[in-house]
Amino acid sequence: MATAAREKFDNIIEIKNVTKVFDGITAVDNVNLAVRRGEFVTLLGPSGCGKTTLLRMIAGFEMPTSGTIMLEKQDVTVMPPHMRPINTVFQKYALFPHLNVFKNIAFGLKLKRIPTGELDKKGRPIYRKFTKNEIAEKVERVLKLVNLESYGHRDVTGLSGGQQQRVAIARAIVCEPKVLLLDEPLGALDLKMRKEMQLELAAMHKNIGITFIYVTHDQEEALTMSDKVVVMTDGAVQQYGTPKKIYDEPANAFVADFIGESNILSGVMKSDFLVEFCDTKFKCLDKGFGKDERVDLVVRPEDIFIDGKKGALEGEVVSTVFKGTYYEMEILAKGYQFTVQNTVERAVGEKVFLSIEPDGIHIMKKLKTVNEFAGEIIDESTVAFGGGKFEFVNSENLEKGTDVTVRIPFDKVELTDDEDDGAVGANVTQTLYKGSYYQVQVYTDDDIDFFVDTVDEWDLGDRVGISIKPEDIAVTLRDNTDDGDENAHTTEENVDER
Repeated sequence: MATAAREKFDNIIEIKNVTKVFDGITAVDNVNLAVRRGEFVTLLGPSGCGKTTLLRMIAGFEMPTSGTIMLEKQDVTVMPPHMRPINTVFQKYALFPHLNVFKNIAFGLKLKRIPTGELDKKGRPIYRKFTKNEIAEKVERVLKLVNLESYGHRDVTGLSGGQQQRVAIARAIVCEPKVLLLDEPLGALDLKMRKEMQLELAAMHKNIGITFIYVTHDQEEALTMSDKVVVMTDGAVQQYGTPKKIYDEPANAFVADFIGESNILSGVMKSDFLVEFCDTKFKCLDKGFGKDERVDLVVRPEDIFIDGKKGALEGEVVSTVFKGTYYEMEILAKGYQFTVQNTVERAVGEKVFLSIEPDGIHIMKKLKTVNEFAGEIIDESTVAFGGGKFEFVNSENLEKGTDVTVRIPFDKVELTDDEDDGAVGANVTQTLYKGSYYQVQVYTDDDIDFFVDTVDEWDLGDRVGISIKPEDIAVTLRDNTDDGDENAHTTEENVDER
């Protein structure tokens, strides 16, 4: 009994230091992840974050550039897909239009061979095919699981999107895989059908009991169905935990912004359990930060209380929208536009007071506060880094060819509408409102990221130029033992003066 209980909760999949690079672009960046047997785990993140690439590596359709993938303690990193006890359901169901529902589901069973328990003369196991009765029994069982008992002889082209999706799942699980991978399988359905299928998938998972790994960019799907959620961006895991943990205690500003509605601000920890933002001190439940350490913090819209007479912050209602069970209002207070959700509507222009309880404030460390790059001196006034060449003040008289470290505060990087006006072109990949400014992440064509603090709002996908004044570029001699990675990385220097 103890062994059975231990097997139920062990790690069926272990991903160790997995990286995938396509044509010099890192799609998955040193991911480490463990999935327990029988869990429903969702890979969640924006388009291009690496979640589908990671799923394809688990399935065997892509090989990692480096790292190891373990399945039940066995290394399957280079094992071909057909030898892995894993099946995949794709967004495009890929059903056979010339076969009916029964034959679509039975297709894999007809090809599968199972051991008889006997050995041939050379001691090798003997395999056989399933009989017609065995196939019929298995197909009928999974048809019942997906609520399509009477659909066996129906033409798949005459089914609705939701029904086709269930046929695709039935075809995947009928061969009894140990892991089922689902790559945005609800993407082709309308909103109402998606919500219904979310509940059906969660119920199906409980009935089948096998491990589900699900890919989506839809936060509601992830929170509704999953035992655990893996939040990804830029090919890296930002947080891994239960839906409640990720919603209530986001690891960083990206997770807080991506999961649900959030108010994200910069603040200062005055002491344990006391944070200051919007020029006002608030009690909180967080401790362990340095005195006067600058931090990010998140306040959910439903955790802000509105009063007409008293509160910590005085503000004015600038917009209100009815959302069905509540009103969502934008309230301007101390220069920050708070999103607030309340069952009582306040009129536009009305003066109100806002209060936040200690458990409604979640504090996060500022993981990135300055851009840092490996660079090289081109001449007495030019340094190359980040895919471009920038003028700088060479106060150390560094010589041509010298390897250097380059640092630029986020608020000293300027974005231009025309990329030709900058030293290097880039695309906007993330923008985060943080009160009186936006924090924008851009990627150059060489897969190098810059973080920019700006009062200007930029849209995802905007093509921009990157410009930096010479006096704002700090250049120091680089230790030659460094790996020379051209990508920006974090530093603990606290240059965010907000």
